[in-house]
Amino acid sequence: MGSESSQNNQNNQNNQSNGKGLLGTDAVVQIGIVVNDIEKTAERYAELFGIEKPKWAWTDPLDKARTEFAGQPTEARAKLAFIDAGQLQIELIEPDGHPSTWRQFLDEHGEGVHHVAFFVKGMQDKIAALSASGMPLVQKGEYTGGRYAYIDSFDQLKVMIELLENDNG
Repeated sequence: MGSESSQNNQNNQNNQSNGKGLLGTDAVVQIGIVVNDIEKTAERYAELFGIEKPKWAWTDPLDKARTEFAGQPTEARAKLAFIDAGQLQIELIEPDGHPSTWRQFLDEHGEGVHHVAFFVKGMQDKIAALSASGMPLVQKGEYTGGRYAYIDSFDQLKVMIELLENDNG
């Protein structure tokens, strides 16, 4: 092992031992799954967990969500349904036809796990740190009470990261 590898390994061990790393947390709070048919998929999860089928809702339009994909405003919206599964939330996402990370994923990979999400504080700092580590921002937007950012971590982590930051802490 070269000295650079040893230093990287030591940094990784330090980040792992304090549970912080680049995100300031190691707690995955959500898994996002892109689907073609949210009704059908939500029904199957309801059967699996023995719960009532979750209702879905559209994401906010551009004027409220201020959605950007690949650095450009986009009219992209998606149907979302949420399933609480213990300490982890499952988010089902059925994208519309406008350009978005969700539509791109569905077109290129088909249905499947799109992201793992983390609650963070200081989102802009986290975005900058991840970008400096070769994981750039691909989509961002707002929701009532907070904001989200999708980070292209596919090459390194084999899944996208979603950062969530709520206004109330």
